[in-house]
Amino acid sequence: MVRLIASFVGAAFVLVLGIALFGSVYGAVTDPVAATAESEYHLHPKELELASNGVFGKFDRRQLQRGFQVYKEVCAACHSLRLVSFRDLQKIGYSEPEVKAIASQWVIEQPSINPETGEAATRKNIPSDRFPLPFANDVAARAANNNALPPDLSLMTKARHDGGAYIHSLLTGYQPQSAKMLKEFPDIKTPEGLHYNPYFANLNIAMPPPLTADGQVTYADGTKPTMDQMSTDVSAFLTWTAEPNLEARHAAGFASIIFILIFCGLAWGAYQNVWRDVKH
Repeated sequence: MVRLIASFVGAAFVLVLGIALFGSVYGAVTDPVAATAESEYHLHPKELELASNGVFGKFDRRQLQRGFQVYKEVCAACHSLRLVSFRDLQKIGYSEPEVKAIASQWVIEQPSINPETGEAATRKNIPSDRFPLPFANDVAARAANNNALPPDLSLMTKARHDGGAYIHSLLTGYQPQSAKMLKEFPDIKTPEGLHYNPYFANLNIAMPPPLTADGQVTYADGTKPTMDQMSTDVSAFLTWTAEPNLEARHAAGFASIIFILIFCGLAWGAYQNVWRDVKH
């Protein structure tokens, strides 16, 4: 009796699932979801070749330094790197004296307390400090950016699909809306204060184009600072900030694979040796 009831309940459950599945498929076929501008015109990031790509990837230190220069001169006014310390820059090729100079000359100082008066004050950055926030708080950040909150960039390439490629495409993707798009979706005109960028999820982004012309940054190593070059370099730098131990992780992975292969070979040899006299 119990088995009969259980079978009936199971059959009823399968029937309900079948009806629900049929209803979903029938609805999708007879009443498809209306196309939206976002679904039609949102673009997938363009491929970006970085030295760190792939299982054999390694960081290009010169490129990372150029990317840091772009961040410092273009991005740092609005975007923070709150998870990165000045001394971390030694990992991308800066010497200890250079890091000290970068920290002490950074425009934004560290918040502090005057020990004599107990009032809020600031002090020069030191290598052990993390990069200071460009704004005192979120309210000040929104007030300075048309009510938009600039995100922290420390882990941005890990937080966005396609990572560095997304950053590069976004920086180089600002453009006017096409006449075809406005004709097809007349209500999608970019609102005042926003900027059209097909690589952004909803097509309109609050951040104005940060890179507007070639030569906006003068590279210390003499590399020609085209917009594409600057976008690529800062994307490489933000890839490093998000995963500074990438090279060590790759090396550990290769060491593990080699160990497993050697272990498998030894295990196979031991198996053959132990069972060599046994007839199968």
